[in-house]
Amino acid sequence: MKKLILLFALALGLQQSLYAQKTLKVWIVRHAEKDISNPADKDPDLSPAGAERAEALKKELKGQKIDSIFSTDYKRTKLTGFPLADITGISIQTYEPSKVAAFVKSLKEHAGGKKVLIIGHSNTVLELIEAFGAKRPVPAISDDEYDYLFSLTVKGDKVDVKTDKYGAKRKAESL
Repeated sequence: MKKLILLFALALGLQQSLYAQKTLKVWIVRHAEKDISNPADKDPDLSPAGAERAEALKKELKGQKIDSIFSTDYKRTKLTGFPLADITGISIQTYEPSKVAAFVKSLKEHAGGKKVLIIGHSNTVLELIEAFGAKRPVPAISDDEYDYLFSLTVKGDKVDVKTDKYGAKRKAESL
């Protein structure tokens, strides 16, 4: 009888542990198109097309009830998230792109049950997805690709990734 009670207690504890894992919903995008009129500018603003894409991101995610917006500490990433931050009243928080693993670990530990937008760069977006424990949904993101919208559903060690596009099509796609 003691073994049965112990087994029941263990099963109940395991069940509660599984229920305690709250789903983390994450959207990851690359910053919108940057202004390339001054090649010497290492921290450019968004181009007019980039500003339009940032508005498209706002429209795409405004009904999702985003809890947090994270961006690298560059104008183009912050400006990509600003329209959504503005209508939701959320402050954009910065993260260090060279410390992706620690950033993702912190989110997984502390943001369960939340909805998060992360804005990165062509060379960090796929690293972020991998840091969450998923495989790259695309082999690479080229310098002229700004329209990917990756949505991740994270529960414990299980990660589901969906790949979408948002905003205006790239010039190469519209030809």
